Amino acid sequence: MKTILLAGGYAKRLWPLTKDCPKSLLPIAGKPIIEYILDRIEHIDEIEETFLSTNLKFATNFKEWLDNYESNKEIKLVIEETRGEEEKLGSIGALNFLIDHFGLKEDLLIIGGDNLFDFNLKELIDFHRKKKKTVLLLYDMKDKKRVKGKYGVLEIDSDFKIINSEEKPEEPKSTLISTACYIFTKGDLVRIKDYLAAGNNPDALGFFVSWLCKRSDLYGLIHRGLWFDIGSFDDYERANAIYRKKFKKE
Repeated sequence: MKTILLAGGYAKRLWPLTKDCPKSLLPIAGKPIIEYILDRIEHIDEIEETFLSTNLKFATNFKEWLDNYESNKEIKLVIEETRGEEEKLGSIGALNFLIDHFGLKEDLLIIGGDNLFDFNLKELIDFHRKKKKTVLLLYDMKDKKRVKGKYGVLEIDSDFKIINSEEKPEEPKSTLISTACYIFTKGDLVRIKDYLAAGNNPDALGFFVSWLCKRSDLYGLIHRGLWFDIGSFDDYERANAIYRKKFKKE
């Protein structure tokens, strides 16, 4: 299995922090966000190599970081030909570009590059192998007010099958959200071209998930540990505080 880390966004909500630094390289307790993700991948035998997708604006930032980062896995930097918000391919467009460019024809573990979690990814891989379907890592926010208009919201049945998916609904039907951590089957990845050809939104993967769950069986595994989507200054400060405290205890 191969991994794709999506880090092609411009994170304008976090300016000036992200004006000249990609969100994935912002430090949490002194360590770049992306390194926490890679730590989770490092010792998983099933994962052969990682593709890190970014844009022209932040290409140099990632090249300099990668020159100083040591990993047992091969990490390939993939550069989108975009320099601004108005040009960006979006997560789905970037994924489609990467699959075509490298001729990827296998199941893929796909993670948003601003994702911060303490989940054992081996559990998601085992869950995927058991179901033999596309699977998503979910998180229960416990409160619909926290979910409203911010996240991909999902409903599951007693067998963990996803029965409904909505991207950033104003009236959420559930408190379960997608953490931007997925394993897509190669059969479902082929459908991206149909999705884009129909003129659907190329940005957040949640839009593709909502479209796909009407055409394919998808499953969700609920993570009950730490998880942060670093989308605001509050999220960033809270994650820093919690991880500093965590390291202090350790």
